[in-house]
Amino acid sequence: MRSLSRPATLLIVGVLALTGAGLSPVPSVASASTSAAPVLDWSRIATQTIVAGRPPASSEVLLGIVHIAIADTVAGLGQGRPFRFAVRPDRKASAAAAVATATYDVLRARVPAPGLDGTYADYLAGVPNGRAKARGITLGRSVAAAVLAWRAGDGLANTVPYQQRPPGPGVWEPTAPTPPVDIVLTQVRPLALRYRSQFRPDGPDPLTSKRYTRDVAEVASLGRKDSTTRTAKQTETAMFWSEQTAQQWSRTLLQLAADRHLSLSAAAQMLALAHVSAGDSVIACWDAKFHYVAWRPVHAIQRATTDGNPRTQADPTWQSLLNVNHPEYPSGHACFTAGVTRALQAFFHTGKVRLVMSSLVTNTTRTYPDLSAVRSDVREARILSGLHFRHSMNDGDALGTQVARWIAARH
Repeated sequence: MRSLSRPATLLIVGVLALTGAGLSPVPSVASASTSAAPVLDWSRIATQTIVAGRPPASSEVLLGIVHIAIADTVAGLGQGRPFRFAVRPDRKASAAAAVATATYDVLRARVPAPGLDGTYADYLAGVPNGRAKARGITLGRSVAAAVLAWRAGDGLANTVPYQQRPPGPGVWEPTAPTPPVDIVLTQVRPLALRYRSQFRPDGPDPLTSKRYTRDVAEVASLGRKDSTTRTAKQTETAMFWSEQTAQQWSRTLLQLAADRHLSLSAAAQMLALAHVSAGDSVIACWDAKFHYVAWRPVHAIQRATTDGNPRTQADPTWQSLLNVNHPEYPSGHACFTAGVTRALQAFFHTGKVRLVMSSLVTNTTRTYPDLSAVRSDVREARILSGLHFRHSMNDGDALGTQVARWIAARH
């Protein structure tokens, strides 16, 4: 944790809450100092800005960066502990102006987008003018500057060419004509981990092993595009989890914070821990993916005659229900989901956290009684999608768990 020296104060002011397509004032001025509205508003704005046209994994790394800025700004208001940068508490600064400015400055620098300037201006227009507002802007800018300086040259803007390894049994080959998704993460500096390969898993199963044989048979039956063994409910499960993952989880976390009536500081800390854990989980996951470069079920099944395993059955016509264009092992969705849920478990000190999740793909809502039920649903969903072997789902879950626990123990 680093310190930034500057004077500070906090004045309770009215703030704005983002609801639907417009802005509405927070009902109680007296509660503005602890209301989570600014954090939830700008977490939502950040998500909308970042995920537009961007894959889930790199989206989540950017969300981790933004939420460190938000958490450290709230700590700079004298509420809660900073995640990385500590400033002298300014208890008279406007929370709304500070959080908005910190988030806006980071987004403007890292994810410039049409309309962002107007959103920020409109939001600030709803904050009463005065010293509190000015001090909030100053606080937010100082934290954002520190975060941006820290992340300068972090590799996320790199252009990383893909070089195909010699094709052969077990070797991944692109499953789409576009470049491999988020290959840039193999060069991105982690948000909290010491290095990308810190928790690199052991790798995919040998092609001649019994477990590999079992996993191939399972996904061949359930994950086939025109499967006759996958039920309608199982198909809905696969599609439920096919939404852009960072978007789906961000919406869930915001709903959780609102349902739990978290304070300003608690919401900032919970969101930072969840997004940073998920961000580093996918960085670690992509390190492993492009280290092992393991083939997807679609090629494993179509080319089973080449794997040296007489117990696997080749089907040259086999196609998966869904398709993604990056190596199979370990599962990115399992890494992501474990990172988020294990962070929530650490934050709430229990795995018995009820989650209500929705999907914009299926337009349905699911209620999970605890965090393990979420991970279990994701594990089955990606097998039902024809995207992953069970071993990859289990190792992805273990990787995300290791990352989140390591980060939670230090933050």
